[in-house]
Amino acid sequence: MTKAIFFDIDGTLLASNSGMFYLSERVKTALHRLKDAGHYIFIATGRPYPFLQEEILNFGFDGFVILNGAVVIVDGKIIFQRSLDKSAVKKICEYAESENIEYILEGHPQIYFRRDAKAVEKFFEKIRVDYSNFVRDFNLDDVETFKIECLTFRKDVETLDKVYKKILATPGFTGWSDPFRFKSLEVSAVNVTKAEGVLRVLKHIGVDVKNSYAFGDGYNDIEMISRVGTGIAIDTASDELKRCAKFVVPSAINDGVAVGIEKYILAGI
Repeated sequence: MTKAIFFDIDGTLLASNSGMFYLSERVKTALHRLKDAGHYIFIATGRPYPFLQEEILNFGFDGFVILNGAVVIVDGKIIFQRSLDKSAVKKICEYAESENIEYILEGHPQIYFRRDAKAVEKFFEKIRVDYSNFVRDFNLDDVETFKIECLTFRKDVETLDKVYKKILATPGFTGWSDPFRFKSLEVSAVNVTKAEGVLRVLKHIGVDVKNSYAFGDGYNDIEMISRVGTGIAIDTASDELKRCAKFVVPSAINDGVAVGIEKYILAGI
């Protein structure tokens, strides 16, 4: 029976916070074994496409659910893309700048952030994202010409709480802040989630939900872990996420994904 397996990146495939920015040999072997057995493997991440490492892009994944489900790519083709309302994005950017809050405009395929956004630069450097080709010079009127799928704000938690409430009042927008991981706020269109992106992939490739698996560790993985056939949480995840999962595996630094593949997927083939 053909299966489809979805993998979060940060904290799941990679242990970026611990300096592990590459796939371990054991994880790569397990992923190759899934492919060799005829199964599909997909990335499901909050990252936009330009944030993905070359190793991930070139590994052989069958597709990508990116920007928390706002863009879904299968076999190199976009099968779904939902952008934010342009005028609303401009208003939110105006508000953020009035509050001296740094932000990233995440689109597919382009990324925009201000040249004086030093906290954002440090964030990119921390996760080893090359931002040299991102658009740094633009004015607020330009924003209405951009196709944006996600907004990310970075500042102190108190300020973000204020921004969060302001943005939630914008029709058609939703967002989440993950205090378990970063002092950031991510905003996307209503009904855009990793789970919805996963379901679109499954429909496109003709795999039943009961034959789907997902690995994750973050707040934005909760719905995905809950809705696939078998949800698998990484040990470093919050208790809330672990309660949604069928199984819990070791941390990324300890090859948790490989353990899960070997024990709960390949063992049943």
